[in-house]
Amino acid sequence: MSCLDCFCITRTPVESLGSGKQSETSIHQFLADELSLSWSPPSPGGVEMPVCCSDISHYEFQVELGSGFSDLTSIYLARHTPTGTLVTVKITDLESCSEEHLKILQNEVVLSHFFQHPNIMPLCTVFTAGNWLWAVSPFMTYGSASHLLKTYFPEGMNEALIGNILYGAIEGLNYLHQNGYIHRNVKGSHILISGDGLIFLSGLSRLCSLVNKGQKSKVVYDFPKFSTSLLPWLSPELLRQDLYGYNVKSDIYSVGITACELANGCVPFQNMQRTQMLLQKLQGPTFCPLDVNTFPCGESRMKNSRSGVDSGIGESVLVSSIAHTMTSERLHTPSTTTFSPAFHNLVELCLQQDPEKRPSASSLLTHAFFKQAKDQTKGSLLSLLPPATEHKRTQFLTAGPWNELDCTVPSEEYPDWEF
Repeated sequence: MSCLDCFCITRTPVESLGSGKQSETSIHQFLADELSLSWSPPSPGGVEMPVCCSDISHYEFQVELGSGFSDLTSIYLARHTPTGTLVTVKITDLESCSEEHLKILQNEVVLSHFFQHPNIMPLCTVFTAGNWLWAVSPFMTYGSASHLLKTYFPEGMNEALIGNILYGAIEGLNYLHQNGYIHRNVKGSHILISGDGLIFLSGLSRLCSLVNKGQKSKVVYDFPKFSTSLLPWLSPELLRQDLYGYNVKSDIYSVGITACELANGCVPFQNMQRTQMLLQKLQGPTFCPLDVNTFPCGESRMKNSRSGVDSGIGESVLVSSIAHTMTSERLHTPSTTTFSPAFHNLVELCLQQDPEKRPSASSLLTHAFFKQAKDQTKGSLLSLLPPATEHKRTQFLTAGPWNELDCTVPSEEYPDWEF
């Protein structure tokens, strides 16, 4: 269901959010405090930035890709008619946003303006049209890593593809960490792949700064209202909410979970009850890639864990977590995949219970697994991907980009697009 009221938008002017022209209402106040919007940042070098404007009549909507941000944001594939370029347009209903939502939006927009890195998702332009915030970014032909999984690799990706995707994401993550930010939102649907095979880390709405009043802290204690769908990727220390706090190593744990997600074709812990998931994360045993080494020949996947680690909720908790994240059909199908020791080691390092034992993003980039993946890649990432097909315009938004009688397109085909 679309968040857009097209009848309203066609009758509202486009405004800059600059300090010289602020709305009298409180809707735009948070976004106007720190940044003069309707800007076009320079290209970070990773992708050609289309030259876009703040005239809504210049965007011809093709199809709705999905929604997000508590269903306050609709995401569209659109054509910028003056240039003919395909772009992604995120439109957020500011009037329905709470104060917390507005602060998150402000944080994401401001930081997207200042971050310039080939592996961080850029914005072409941001502006308001009435009570709607428009954020235009380059269109990612292959969508997200999660979308790739469900579309082309339902049983999981091969190591070479996993390595290339993770390496690009960690490069972006390392840039954020070096600038004192924790991402707190690393997962497959926030790793995007362009038609040129470039990797971009998105999902900047949950960024948290380690710098407070000019001083860089070792840890932070902030715990915003995370969507329950994000919980499987969050680290034990972040979920624990204790006096020890958490730091950038929390993101490294999320990288480990994402690695399992890409390898297994399913998300660890995804369908577990939240209390059970928390206990599993806090007390172990940790999750791992599922292959023939995880389940020795002749041993049932439903057999109790022999790890000897008491999780506090029974020995079979690891197998239970696996069972909850895989379909019954896959449970009874013996795994034929074999992951390399280097990949297992990478995941094991990332999922260490003690954050101090996890590697930094910069040291993770030098791990043997990535050298191995690079050696396995012939040419470029594109050689590991299916051919990029022309995006089918399954339903046109006729009579111009804003037709009040027909302004939504079913988004079931794209459940994993999160920008």
